[in-house]
Amino acid sequence: MSVDLAQFIPVFLEESYEGLQVMETALLTLTPGDDETIDEVFRAAHSIKGGAGTFGFTAVAEFTHEAETLLDAMRNGSVEVTPERNQLLLKSADIIRDLLERAAAGDQSTPPEADALAEQLHLAHASPAQSPAPAVNDTDVPAAEDSTGGIWTIRLEPGPDLLMTGNDPLFLLQALAELGPVSTQADAASLPDWSALDPEALYLNWTIELHSDCDEAAIREVFEWVEDDVVLTIERQGTASAAGDNSDEAATSEAIPAPDPESKPATTDTGPAQPEGPQNRARSAVRESSIRVDTGKVDSLVDRVGELVITQAMLLEVSQALAELEHPAVEALQEGLLQLERNTRELQEDVMRIRMLPISSVFNRFPRLVHDVSQQLGKQVELHLEGAHTELDKTVLEKIGDPLVHLVRNGLDHGLEPPEEREAAGKSASGNIWLSACQQGGNILIEIRDDGRGLNRERILAKAMERGLVEPAAQLTDQAIDELIFMPGFSTAEQVSDLSGRGVGMDVVRRNIESLGGHIDVLSSPGTGSCFTIRLPLTLAIMDGQLVRLNQDPYVIPLISIVETLQTTPEMLVSLAGNRCLLHFRDEYLPLIKLASSFGLTSEQVLEPGGIVVVVESGGQKAGLVVDELMGQQQTVIKSLEKNYRRVPGLSGATILGDGSVALILDIAGLINRNVDPDAALIARQRNEQHEVQA
Repeated sequence: MSVDLAQFIPVFLEESYEGLQVMETALLTLTPGDDETIDEVFRAAHSIKGGAGTFGFTAVAEFTHEAETLLDAMRNGSVEVTPERNQLLLKSADIIRDLLERAAAGDQSTPPEADALAEQLHLAHASPAQSPAPAVNDTDVPAAEDSTGGIWTIRLEPGPDLLMTGNDPLFLLQALAELGPVSTQADAASLPDWSALDPEALYLNWTIELHSDCDEAAIREVFEWVEDDVVLTIERQGTASAAGDNSDEAATSEAIPAPDPESKPATTDTGPAQPEGPQNRARSAVRESSIRVDTGKVDSLVDRVGELVITQAMLLEVSQALAELEHPAVEALQEGLLQLERNTRELQEDVMRIRMLPISSVFNRFPRLVHDVSQQLGKQVELHLEGAHTELDKTVLEKIGDPLVHLVRNGLDHGLEPPEEREAAGKSASGNIWLSACQQGGNILIEIRDDGRGLNRERILAKAMERGLVEPAAQLTDQAIDELIFMPGFSTAEQVSDLSGRGVGMDVVRRNIESLGGHIDVLSSPGTGSCFTIRLPLTLAIMDGQLVRLNQDPYVIPLISIVETLQTTPEMLVSLAGNRCLLHFRDEYLPLIKLASSFGLTSEQVLEPGGIVVVVESGGQKAGLVVDELMGQQQTVIKSLEKNYRRVPGLSGATILGDGSVALILDIAGLINRNVDPDAALIARQRNEQHEVQA
């Protein structure tokens, strides 16, 4: 009976990366005497090594074995916990991650840097200066003739689905043999007839006799990752005795030799990695209350629910058309459709929650990042994470990581001062970075804040003028100067480094965030620090939108981009040359975009007093969209134009309305960039600056 273990490799890799994250986070805070943290790191490494051995990832298993041995020595007190050893283990986590990626791609080779670091790990735990005798571990197995201090009788009764979890009893027995010589007796009493045999089920139980000085905790550790899938009984015997024959069908006793200390560790552990956690009970609870589902299946389910939402809207449209018949059946139909609408919305919300993941999966990478970068810069930094439990769509989560890395790196490099500069300014030598997230309605807010020097506005303005981005005589507000850092290629760094100063970064951050339907703002105070606020939709699959009409066609404006809708008055319209005009809105002058003209729906769209304008904002820029009619708000299922047709400038997608017609979804950032007249924008900015100065 065999199971194709390849099907479990993606789960093993995912859990191994989670285990590496646990290792890194714990190592950053590990101090002498912190037994709980060192145990947590050890379990993560032990799990990765065991799983790697199960899947034949020899390079991963062998290297992780060296890291695990050092951790075991630190755990039992053979060597001390020091910052140097912690740093060595942090580098080991990087190597393990690289080896996992290589193994996943079919490359079993070991790079030279891995061999060099493995030698450092070996020296760190095998130094002759260490006098305490190490505890029994994978590289220190007593010979059979020396293991006569105690005899343990172990009864192992696996559940029938044990093999389906990626665990194999053979590996458990081999791991147990590391503690001393063992003999086993298999009980086949539960083996069914061939006609009822399930080739993927496990029917055998084992009685095991172990000769070892170890304590019960060491034995239970072997079965730690499967303890919720087996019935385990452990008894210590006073005198040596053989395991008895428990049934007529019992298999012949088979000796399992203790492994050769020089042998590869690939066959000495308990199987694929299990979810990490300080308590076995907690790990069991997580496993029982959750399942892993392929993302493609979830996406398919979301699509089906989206189609259901569209169908429900169509039926509601038909029922409204039938309302004039005043027939009892029509009234019953409408009541049923209203109930269907409620149920559909609840189903839609439930399905969308399946795609939601806590932002902690992104936040967890930053303790290591801040640790490495602050050391590189010679700065003292404390990282504060808040709201890590906040959830958002998996697609958004995957794409927000890089922009956050840019912002945190910039805060470390440009924002926070060196210790001596901070102390001279009356601050503590250690700087602070705050990374927080919270949900606000249908959006998520992420803040990256520091208590550093703030943006150097004089330098920013001088650099912008030098590059011709701003007129030499321009008088900009503080907010307008701060926004200059998002200009393409803008940088004030004097030297190019691997952290910043290459003329890329902040414009890419803004572009990536806007591609997710969000926007970013900056608020800075000299000598106090800076705060970048990102607003993102919770999901990219469904959004709330404002339906508008252009000529006879419906369009959707994302609600997240709308500031206000208004009906114009003569005082609001400021005429410019060339049939252009500005909108005077709440003490602010805004350029106007005539949508019907920009989309070629009419030769020239005329805006007169009484016309409708939707004020929108993106990337710190506001504009007024001239539309023919407001048609109401609606939750829309987003369909990709690029995937189903091709990329269309000014449009981000499409949706199907209740009457079956297609409505195009506007790309606000693209519309502003493509359609705002530069001269009109300049005049609007100058008037706004003049008003700011007068105020």
